[in-house]
Amino acid sequence: MGYACPVCETPQSDGEHLANHLAFTAMLGDDEHAAWLDEHAPGWEEQGPDELAPTITDRVAETEFPQVFEDTRPTDHDHAGDDALFEDELQRAGGYGRTAGAQGGRPMDEDAQRILAEARQMTEEMLSEEDDSEADESADE
Repeated sequence: MGYACPVCETPQSDGEHLANHLAFTAMLGDDEHAAWLDEHAPGWEEQGPDELAPTITDRVAETEFPQVFEDTRPTDHDHAGDDALFEDELQRAGGYGRTAGAQGGRPMDEDAQRILAEARQMTEEMLSEEDDSEADESADE
């Protein structure tokens, strides 16, 4: 079970993941995600996932997904430290709208958009390389 994003239908494993997906996608400039949040969760920029998730999941139906989510599959590495660092920064910032890179709600200039796109691409490549490496290790066993 999980939730489909009410805007783009991307599957999310739970309310916290859905809250993060909606908020980060909105912060990165997606007007549709931002509009949905503005309509269904006013003040979302000032909230963290603990406050936002219940608001969102009250408005989105739980859905059955056939795939296994990344955080439910067995791996030999742990991302819990990454989550803790993110939670610390989010707590210090006081909500999604004040995290680094959010530009305080201002539109990003071309340089910021370029840098963000490059970071996204690098992250996707890194994750793809990790998946390839894990697949190679599994094949070797």
